[in-house]
Amino acid sequence: MSKTVYWILRCEHRLLAMPANAEAGLFPSGPAAAFGDPEDVLYVGELHGQPCHAVDVAAFPDIPGGEATPLRAIFQLAGPETFALAGRATQLLDWQANHRFCGKCGSRTLMKSGEAAMSCPSCGLLAYPRISPAVMVLVRDGDKLLLGRSPHFKPGVFSALAGFVEPGETLEECAAREVREEVGVEIANLRYFHSQPWPFPNSLMVAFFADYAGGTITPDPSEIEAADWFSLDALPLLPEPISIARRLIDAARR
Repeated sequence: MSKTVYWILRCEHRLLAMPANAEAGLFPSGPAAAFGDPEDVLYVGELHGQPCHAVDVAAFPDIPGGEATPLRAIFQLAGPETFALAGRATQLLDWQANHRFCGKCGSRTLMKSGEAAMSCPSCGLLAYPRISPAVMVLVRDGDKLLLGRSPHFKPGVFSALAGFVEPGETLEECAAREVREEVGVEIANLRYFHSQPWPFPNSLMVAFFADYAGGTITPDPSEIEAADWFSLDALPLLPEPISIARRLIDAARR
């Protein structure tokens, strides 16, 4: 008896989802022939214990109930595990699309057998999926949280401070630097919370709690539109539950 094979099909940055079948898997299933025997297929993991493949397509097949769906919507439709798998798929598809040619000699690359790497047959360069680590810090002073607002956020939303790790920098050094640069505040007693792969496009968010250690809030206008201390019982609009930022803030409120 053949296994069910699920397919994450992506076209123009949207995924083909079956909302009516979310509990059964959300994504369409079937043999490769049912989807036109696509090339450059990637195995991305398992969905409900069955193999799941991903591929970019020029157009979605006409499947009853199928809908072109943004990646962020997958969380609401099927929960965090399916969202994580879809996020992995989109990151790997981006990596595959962006490394079709060698960055060193320009030759056409090939998928390396047995591992996630694009291999150059001419010079031997291996290109692995890119992951960009970023630190998120929720600073606390008593019953108040320091939250900032990026101009890229939805109207009214505030969140914990965050920034990308620079070459040669530890996570701890990044946390202190980012808070200092973004709002002019010093921190102490940094404490790890959790991490989250964030496929927009290829980040790994590493979240921390920290205590306020001095300084006056002075937002960097190139990154932070507004920042302030907020009481735990009077917080502003917060990020969506899909993000580790929301989980971090919710954990501080308990």
